Amino acid sequence: RCGATTATSTAAAPHRITAVGSVCYSALPSQAHDTLDLIDSGGPFPFPQDGTVFQNREGVLPQQSTGYYHEYTVITPDSPTRGARRIVTGQRTAEDYYTADHYATFRLVDFGC
Repeated sequence: RCGATTATSTAAAPHRITAVGSVCYSALPSQAHDTLDLIDSGGPFPFPQDGTVFQNREGVLPQQSTGYYHEYTVITPDSPTRGARRIVTGQRTAEDYYTADHYATFRLVDFGC
C-alpha cells in the first residue's frame, strides 16, 4: 500500500486527486490501519459486505467502470452496526480512500506522511 498519493481517473497522465482531499496514514484511526492491514493480507474480514463492489453512486470519487472500487468496513468502537467508516480501494496501487461519514466525503490515504 505504500507509495505515492497519485491516481488517474482515465488513461491520461497521473495527477493528484484533490476533489476528495487527502489524509496522512498516521492521522487515520487505528481501526483504519487494521482494515488496511486486512486488505493487504486478503482477510479474513469482519463483515460479509467487506470486499464488495463499491458503485460510487454518489459520484464523489473519480468516475471508473463498475467493479473498479471495493469497500471495506472500518470498525467503529461501541457501535452495534457497521457504522459509517469505510475504506474504499481502487485498482491502482496506493489508491485507498477513507470516509468517516458513509460516502459523503472521501480522503485519499497518503502513505508518505
